[in-house]
Amino acid sequence: MSDPIDRLLDAAESGKSIIQNRDILHFTYMPDIILHRNSEQEQVTQSLLPILKQSRPSNLLVYGKPGTGKTLVVKKVISKIQERVEKSNFPIKLVYSNSKEETTLYGLLVSIGRQLGLEKEELPTTGLAISEVFKRILEKIDQNGLNAIFVIDEIDYLAQLVSKTGKDILYQLTRANERLKNGSLTLVGISNDLTFKEKLDPRVISSLGEEEIVFTNYNVEQIKKILEERINEAFIQGSVEEPALNLCAALAGGEHGDARRAIDLIRVAGELAERQQSEIVTEGHVREASQKIEENKEETSLKSYPLHEKLVILAIMKANGSSTGEIYTSYKNLCKVVGKDELTQRRITQMLSEIELSGIISGRLVHQGIHGRTKKYKLTISSEMVKKTFKDDLTLQDIV
Repeated sequence: MSDPIDRLLDAAESGKSIIQNRDILHFTYMPDIILHRNSEQEQVTQSLLPILKQSRPSNLLVYGKPGTGKTLVVKKVISKIQERVEKSNFPIKLVYSNSKEETTLYGLLVSIGRQLGLEKEELPTTGLAISEVFKRILEKIDQNGLNAIFVIDEIDYLAQLVSKTGKDILYQLTRANERLKNGSLTLVGISNDLTFKEKLDPRVISSLGEEEIVFTNYNVEQIKKILEERINEAFIQGSVEEPALNLCAALAGGEHGDARRAIDLIRVAGELAERQQSEIVTEGHVREASQKIEENKEETSLKSYPLHEKLVILAIMKANGSSTGEIYTSYKNLCKVVGKDELTQRRITQMLSEIELSGIISGRLVHQGIHGRTKKYKLTISSEMVKKTFKDDLTLQDIV
């Protein structure tokens, strides 16, 4: 019998692989042609065109569910503008940042500042007030007469950071031009949340949404075409069965119209086929990949939570379908078990809303007659998944 490690290493060394270019199956890959998004590409380009004519474009909001090509289109338009800008003497600076990838508002602003050319001495990674960080960013734009376009991806997360810190940075960003003597600032927000604008301060709404573009979901046929393009470039010819391709498109298209999920599915299915030494990606590999992706997503999300959020999730698990008050009582009891001071009920109520956004729990308002309304929460994942993920956390071992 051959050693399993040697068998896999031999296969890797001999170049036996059905995936010949993995980069093409990554969500950051920029294809030469973005399929089924001509109209959206034209709209984004038209919105940002004034910058090439040495004028400030209007602020722009781009909406659409995850995997509808928003970031891809905006990045492509930005890169094309950048190519032309380099040939002109009009000082334009295009900056891209993702709110979800930055854990704090401070970190997001530092990321923007670095791209504008602010060194660590001018903008330290900690220690300044948010207002001071923003002031230094504007000074950089002013001193160099820059015409800056800030692209903030997943801007809905920035709104959450704003609510946590109490700093009205969105208002400051949209009003920045009133403070600039030289140069200009245009904000391009990309949001997965179609109701994002409704949650904003009315003062921000009027200036942020000067122009809006909505990306609709892909249908199953469009996702299939996108997948075919990626498969042709990434996989060895003939290594993906037609039924496997159809299933990938159906799973992603039927659920959310999410092309990114479809690409992830075919990549993971291809990796599973390789591990099993199969030369063909089958429907079975796609089904296995779908299950693996869902489990990984939930586990990763659960593991990332701080201790008190984990305790809240365990409290919901123990009092499933219960009201905020009942969950808080259960949470306080768990705090006693692990020897930690409990947070206030108000903070736990905020925490429940934040966890609900991740999709791990769901809440519904229940009318209680003369007693008013209460919100009841339950897990959307299995208790076994929670126990499996938390069992390695030493603090929670006695509870789990």
